[in-house]
Amino acid sequence: MEKENKKLKWCFGIKGGLKILEPNERLARSYLNEAKQSLERAEKNFNDGDLLWATVVIYYAEYYALYSFLQRIGVKCENHACSILAASFILGSEKTQTINKHKDKRIDAQYYMRVDKEEKVKQTLREAKIFVALFDDLVSNIGEEEINSYRASLKKVREDNKNTV
Repeated sequence: MEKENKKLKWCFGIKGGLKILEPNERLARSYLNEAKQSLERAEKNFNDGDLLWATVVIYYAEYYALYSFLQRIGVKCENHACSILAASFILGSEKTQTINKHKDKRIDAQYYMRVDKEEKVKQTLREAKIFVALFDDLVSNIGEEEINSYRASLKKVREDNKNTV
């Protein structure tokens, strides 16, 4: 846990890293819609036999869903690893296991032309649908008290970072 906090502190200090802003429900909805459209594109790519792009778009569908949550609570971040780390810190690592696994698959596909076999990509797509639905539910049902609690947790890490620099 301390190692994760250290990484999260680092994320507050880098260019394009974590920033705490005002929660933005409109932007959160836009990212959620993009997540759902990306899932549809991933399914089309899969059905067309394009496993490489299906793999890439699956990851982005998940990322948009996760990022919609961050926007909903008022967190901006241009670094994917830091965004995932922040969500993991707030929600628990079990909620981000899927995207972490699929991020590696996306990198393998996009940069090394290593793509899973059809059945594995089909399983990845099923997992992505569950992941997006989970974050849709989180974003749709989050209350102000929860938002404030999540923001307070992140602000504490950010302040700890300022105090140690």
